[in-house]
Amino acid sequence: MKRSVRLPYFELVAQDIAGVDVKLLHALSLAVGWSYRAKDWDLMRRVGRGIAAVDGIGRVFGSAMWFPQGDDFATIGLVITTPRIQAQGGGRWLMEQVFEQCGDRDLALNATRPAEHLYASLGFTKEAIVYMRQGTVPPTLPAVPALDGELASLSGDDIASISDLDTRAFGHDRGKVLALLAEGASICALRRGGGIVGYSMCREFGRGQLVGPLVAQNDQDAIHLAAVHLKNLTGRFVRVDTREKNGMFVEFLEQSGLDVAETVTTMSKGRRFLNRKGQEPWVYGLAGHALS
Repeated sequence: MKRSVRLPYFELVAQDIAGVDVKLLHALSLAVGWSYRAKDWDLMRRVGRGIAAVDGIGRVFGSAMWFPQGDDFATIGLVITTPRIQAQGGGRWLMEQVFEQCGDRDLALNATRPAEHLYASLGFTKEAIVYMRQGTVPPTLPAVPALDGELASLSGDDIASISDLDTRAFGHDRGKVLALLAEGASICALRRGGGIVGYSMCREFGRGQLVGPLVAQNDQDAIHLAAVHLKNLTGRFVRVDTREKNGMFVEFLEQSGLDVAETVTTMSKGRRFLNRKGQEPWVYGLAGHALS
């Protein structure tokens, strides 16, 4: 695999993203309008691996990361190219570097509309739409349905108690990812019938707060697991990424001031990623576009 690529007037080298100045990565994401903070980049580098496209004097022109979630699956994210290299095949070259690192893992990602064609040409197939809902939470939240069970706070040390539930919903064991996300998060679990049937996290991200991951068995449970965080965030900017297009949960988010700001497309390569089953837990709120 070529670790460098020669473009008109300059050459780019694939450098381990862990060794790149976070200020340069932050500037790269700002340049394409992404809301990642330097702190978000630091967390993503702890969770995953990847490369940056760097020229001979240390300037960063692109990035691509992958996040191991179990032994045979990974999500791909933070694939960024500046306009200067995008039109010259820089995105494809970055993805080829990631493929080499991922080996024979099954893969999934959330593609922006301009990038869908590239990913399709690399063997990814479309599975679902993700609705990025965001906005300022109003002073009063809409009414919620009757609570079936009991809501309780969890600490980061309690992540093991939701691991099996999350694996059933997500389809892969992402316990290591959850443990890192939990470090600075508020975590709530829904208990019913002697066990945990749903959970949600809320943490600082981008412009404000991100509610996710959120795992629940139905819309009613999902509403409560979102509301428990939103009630403490009135007047603040909040984001929820969800694949739900309609239903009670979506109506609750809309009435809570979270409108669709953007959509991306979940795509997979290898084994199909999303397999929703009736009466089984489901990921109502994503951990983020890169982590899915």
